[in-house]
Amino acid sequence: MSDNLFNGRRFRALTVVDNFSRECVAIHAGKSLKGEYVVGVMERLRVLGKRLPVRIQTDNGSEFILKRLDKWAYEHGVTMDLSRPGKPTDNPFIESFNGSLRDECLNIHWFLSLEDAQDKLDNWRREYNHERNAFIIK
Repeated sequence: MSDNLFNGRRFRALTVVDNFSRECVAIHAGKSLKGEYVVGVMERLRVLGKRLPVRIQTDNGSEFILKRLDKWAYEHGVTMDLSRPGKPTDNPFIESFNGSLRDECLNIHWFLSLEDAQDKLDNWRREYNHERNAFIIK
């Protein structure tokens, strides 16, 4: 996903969502979204003791087709599952999730800096996980 800061500079947001529990594990804002960044986020989650997924389902964005991400996944026993190009229906939950994030956070806030964007994304993630998903049986 991408949006703009107040000064017009573009930023990208990586969303990590558990398809089973529907928990939003992480949302990270950055100037760009490259494969190395995705690997760094996944590695930080691993180091923090988050359970690694059995499978990572993504679209075919350039940040997800990097050999380094494939290598990281292989080393940790994680299967990479890329959707078919131009077929968002292959991953309907994350498409819906990203639409909610856009409608409920990105479209209603001004972001003064990357740090401000990250703070607002973190607040939305907490609300999503603890208020909206409270009814989901885990």
